[in-house]
Amino acid sequence: MKFTENLTDTSYTLLKHILKDMQRVAVAYSGGVDSTLLLHAASEALGDAVIAITALSATTPRQEYRDAVAFAQNAGIRHIAVETHELSIPEFIQNPPDRCYICKKHRYVALITEAYQQGYAIIADGENLDDANDYRPGSRAARELGVYSPLRDVGFTKKHIRRISEMLGLHTWNKPALACLASRIPFHSPITSEKLMQIDAAETFLRGLGLSGQIRVRHFGDTARIEVDVADIVQMIGADIRNRTVRFFKEHGFTHVLLDMEGYQMGKLNPLSSRNKDEYVKKPDDCSATICG
Repeated sequence: MKFTENLTDTSYTLLKHILKDMQRVAVAYSGGVDSTLLLHAASEALGDAVIAITALSATTPRQEYRDAVAFAQNAGIRHIAVETHELSIPEFIQNPPDRCYICKKHRYVALITEAYQQGYAIIADGENLDDANDYRPGSRAARELGVYSPLRDVGFTKKHIRRISEMLGLHTWNKPALACLASRIPFHSPITSEKLMQIDAAETFLRGLGLSGQIRVRHFGDTARIEVDVADIVQMIGADIRNRTVRFFKEHGFTHVLLDMEGYQMGKLNPLSSRNKDEYVKKPDDCSATICG
């Protein structure tokens, strides 16, 4: 489908009509590109009858939470953070391939409970049409619990969302996705608070270098595998940044620091069945039950 500004205007108007019909909406708000557009639209459609609720846990990138707080404050939208405790769930910390389902079900129960206590019977998330093409067991949890996805229902792809966000002047229009920190840990490798803090610190450091694209630090025990956009690889291997990166990572507990020369690819640790089997194979050594480029 050819993307046009007119289509954008029509789709955004439809989105606001759908939200207005809901009368009162709690938005599951992460601070990312999708949920920011949804929250903005809900605020335009419903005014004070919208509330933003953010799940806050050890798996949440600190920068993402700070962004969420700042946007809600600047927009004058009531914002509540709900602490969730995924690391208290034995099944989650064992890190099975459906860990996102376990996490999301726990999180959405907490968010729905808070929304009901605040007088909101409808909760909506920022899932979009493109999410159906990725490995997202967490989406199943949202559907089971009755969470609405207006962006997906209207037919918004990520491209639509970024374009509309740019037209509206939202600062998130070109923001790289951060995603849950647990997604950096290979399946079946236990999830711990120490690993999550290492990952968050390492990715925060790399963002501070001025890299413009996606950043992931995959955690393989004492080895960190860095993924950045292909355009940023040359910058990463420059002597100054390379030396600073190695020093910082070793100060934060990593013994080996690797740069993935293939560049960032979404869902690189997803199960083989959800990826291109012709391009990726499972390595038997350090990538147990994961896909490595």
